[in-house]
Amino acid sequence: MTLDHAVADAAPSAASPDAASAAAPAPAPAEAPAAPAVAPTTPDAQTVTAVRHWTDRLFSFRVTRPPSLRFRSGEFVMIGLPGDDGRPIMRAYSIASPAWDDELEFYSIKVPDGPLTSRLQHIRPGDRIILRPKPVGTLVLDALRPGRRLWMLATGTGIAPFASLVRDPDTYARNEQVVLMHTCRTADELAYGRELVERLKDDPLLAELYGADFAQRLLYYPTTTREPGPLMGRITDNLTSGKVFRDLGLPPMDPETDRAMICGSLAFNSDVKAVLEGFGLREGANSDPREFVVEKAFVGEGI
Repeated sequence: MTLDHAVADAAPSAASPDAASAAAPAPAPAEAPAAPAVAPTTPDAQTVTAVRHWTDRLFSFRVTRPPSLRFRSGEFVMIGLPGDDGRPIMRAYSIASPAWDDELEFYSIKVPDGPLTSRLQHIRPGDRIILRPKPVGTLVLDALRPGRRLWMLATGTGIAPFASLVRDPDTYARNEQVVLMHTCRTADELAYGRELVERLKDDPLLAELYGADFAQRLLYYPTTTREPGPLMGRITDNLTSGKVFRDLGLPPMDPETDRAMICGSLAFNSDVKAVLEGFGLREGANSDPREFVVEKAFVGEGI
């Protein structure tokens, strides 16, 4: 996700998993212009290895990983492309791949007039982007006190850091249970997260470490806010009303056992933070681990 994750205006929706239209990737724009070229000699240049357009507003891509890059799942890096004047346009993007992956994955919104994404959405395998290999971020396990249940709360492309974390063995070593709440406006915008969770069931590394039924430890709660579906509503509403707890058969959040991570728009982050504080959870940081953390690198939709 670009830390513009506020692509959606709301809550985790559950569109039917067998809906072919939701699962199928959206076609790349016809006759799309090429992305600005990055010379092989450009410092920090990395090669695009795969691109997938999920909807006309969302796409993911994978790039080569710098040999020296070490990061904790949940962190972000700066990536970019040359602007019209030749100077790089850089934005913060959460790494969506786990720390053990040989490549790096990113998940992004398309902003037609965005300084970066208006160019980035046209990349193809073989193209190069600029990637500064200095990962940082607050959505890391080290910033949380030990707990029993970890809640991942995201809107839109804010699911990206959690795509990294749910595939990291350390997440399950530190938590007995993980709850992924993802909210988007429509069912097709949930396709990335739905496929992520579905593939996790066959993850050989996690199965080897935690048993064939490890996926039962991950509870997925997707909702929509505009398109009718099996599950609807904003994350804040589903938490404060207690609906998500009833639907999943869980007790309300307790600061003794529950931990949380928040990633979405500035408004979403602020609203969810207030809800968590209402449950008695306190915001933590790398230097002061507590019960929840918030991604602070949001850069707005003008990306």
